[in-house]
Amino acid sequence: MVETGELLMERIEQIQKLNAILLQEMPEYQAQARGFTPDTDSQRRLLRSLMNLRPPLPLGEAFLTIQDELLSAEREEKGIVDGAALPVIGSHPQIAVWKGDITRLKVDAIVNAANSALLGCFCPCHGCIDNAIHSAAGLQLRDACSQIMQAQSHPEPAGRAKLTKGYNLPARYVLHTVGPIVRGRVTKRDREELASCYRACLTLAAAHGLESVAFCCISTGEFHFPNEEAAEIAVQIVTEFLQQETSIKKVIFNVFKDIDETIYRRILNTNGTAETGA
Repeated sequence: MVETGELLMERIEQIQKLNAILLQEMPEYQAQARGFTPDTDSQRRLLRSLMNLRPPLPLGEAFLTIQDELLSAEREEKGIVDGAALPVIGSHPQIAVWKGDITRLKVDAIVNAANSALLGCFCPCHGCIDNAIHSAAGLQLRDACSQIMQAQSHPEPAGRAKLTKGYNLPARYVLHTVGPIVRGRVTKRDREELASCYRACLTLAAAHGLESVAFCCISTGEFHFPNEEAAEIAVQIVTEFLQQETSIKKVIFNVFKDIDETIYRRILNTNGTAETGA
């Protein structure tokens, strides 16, 4: 009990130190921060909010040391899931489906469904995968994405991919891709851009000699691509890519909702390959 109490005290001290540093950088949020109660959960929510809001700025060593200790401890507490140990689908010896938090997966790369700014989600504690990945990886990820975007000097188009380190994630790398935003009916261009997202991520991963990739359900959340059709496109592109000579030995379709798990398992268990007009 004493050990647990000491750990809790150490945890709240870490969080408070990080909050103090961020509020010194961003004094415009100090009044709102006073509305958070002093308990650990509330202060941790404040920390995530401030990290989400912080623009790309130089990162101090003092902050990074504490942040990395905190995020590493949280990573272990959530539990790391070894992608290599996940069972594959019968007729697809290189494909697995797993329902859960993608930030727990230990693979060579996880895929982040990003927006065209490629800097992560700036909405405090938003439920999107972009927010979850950046929050678990740490502020280094936004800084790395910012450097890519500064060098590129234009918004990231849909259907491409960029690679960064995973920092405090169990995954070694993050593949960032911008999916199509569906407005009304799904168009031919929407389908082509979504297919390009999967193809670009796999091509970039293979170019770096990576062996395992975990895909989220690109564009099916905030970007409104119909789940069933998106899964059909994803399965087709992945199965076609794996038929080539490639370093990639395993692809995981990571899902968060029961409906997506049902869809992927049904498609993968039907004649081995999905057919789509992508």
